[in-house]
Amino acid sequence: MTKVIKRSKTAAAVAGIMALAGSATVAANVDLPRLQSEQTEIHRSSAQSQERIDSLFEQSRELLADYRDVVSQYESLRLYNDHVQRLVDDQNETLDSLQRQIDGIEETRQGVVPLMYRMIDSLDEFVRLDVPIYSERRESRVERLRDIMTRSNVTDSEKFRQIMTAYQTEMDYGVGLNAYQGTLEFGGQEIAVDFFHLGRITFLAQSLDMRNAWMWDNEAREWTELDDGYLNPLTEAIRMARNQTQYDIVRLPISAPESAE
Repeated sequence: MTKVIKRSKTAAAVAGIMALAGSATVAANVDLPRLQSEQTEIHRSSAQSQERIDSLFEQSRELLADYRDVVSQYESLRLYNDHVQRLVDDQNETLDSLQRQIDGIEETRQGVVPLMYRMIDSLDEFVRLDVPIYSERRESRVERLRDIMTRSNVTDSEKFRQIMTAYQTEMDYGVGLNAYQGTLEFGGQEIAVDFFHLGRITFLAQSLDMRNAWMWDNEAREWTELDDGYLNPLTEAIRMARNQTQYDIVRLPISAPESAE
């Protein structure tokens, strides 16, 4: 009897286990589609998340590249700006130097212009008191210098250059032999003559017919007639000055030097 009871209990237990297993299988069959749907949704969400991550990663890479480009451009611009600033500073220093030079030139100009007028006045007085070699030409040169001093289209440097050239020309009259033709006023008459000068030592004139000769007396500021003994030597001197004959010694009158006061 006892064995029968145990067997009955065992059978009941087995039956209970089978019933539970059947219930679980039914429940699993019922939840499987939902689980599959949830799994699909999880995969889809995971794929979308991965796409977003990939997109964000790509954007971050692009932003990093852009950042590096910006940093590189900034560094290049900084170096270029520093270079330009140094150029500007140097140009400013050059401008300051030029301005100082211009200011100095203006101050110099204020002193040079009066000096040039004084030089022209001195040259004018010298020409009037000197032996009248090329007198008309020299007087015209002085007047021309006075004229250019009033002309705005002539620079101060050019004015000064022409004044110095005039002084050099005056110095050249004091050396060498020279002969040229002109007119001489003597005894109320204008006579065509050959002028001859040896520097400023002597200034002579001879009529073109070679019959008369004169010597300039600078102290008396007049011409004095020479005797006939100087005609031939003067003729030879004039020819030597014109390179028409070889240089030789000739006898000519010489003005006595003026005593210094």
